[in-house]
Amino acid sequence: MPWESTALQQDFPAEPIGDRRLVRLVERHLAQVWRTLRRLGLDEGDADDAAQHVMLLVARRLGDIAPESERAFVMATTVRVAAGARRKRERRREIMDDDLMRGLGQSAHNPEELLEQRQARELLDQVLGELPLELGTVLVLFELEQLSLLEIGETLGLKLGTVSSRLRRARAEFDRHLKRWEARSRHRGGTP
Repeated sequence: MPWESTALQQDFPAEPIGDRRLVRLVERHLAQVWRTLRRLGLDEGDADDAAQHVMLLVARRLGDIAPESERAFVMATTVRVAAGARRKRERRREIMDDDLMRGLGQSAHNPEELLEQRQARELLDQVLGELPLELGTVLVLFELEQLSLLEIGETLGLKLGTVSSRLRRARAEFDRHLKRWEARSRHRGGTP
């Protein structure tokens, strides 16, 4: 069988692929992983690939992860994978956005609503992308993924005071960048 090849065995944990714990873990965390990757600056295609990479890393380390630490491990892995993907993207500078075209064929919304939604997503992604990664990560995990400050500290290996400080700074930076984008938009006479 092809699954018995040595190269493939290195890609998967020693436990069977159908392991119930792994399946539950993927079901429980995959959507959150993908959303977090998107909010940390990855486009849809890169987020798909990175989410798969996160789950492969989790599968490889499943035996080392304490059940009560699963979420923290998954989110810490997600943050590391996102940072690597962002560095890689910065080197290649590809920008692709098929959201509007896909949405036109699949949505009951009119094209103007879809355009506004896409512009709002792009603005959010742009502003989050301008934040330093350590600030953007805390902001995304707290505001969008709704992790507690304690969970964020556990996930990122930070003290509670550091998490609070970064969240405060991230909110201030986010507001500053958002106001700058809004001012540019008013100056150009369009939407942000």
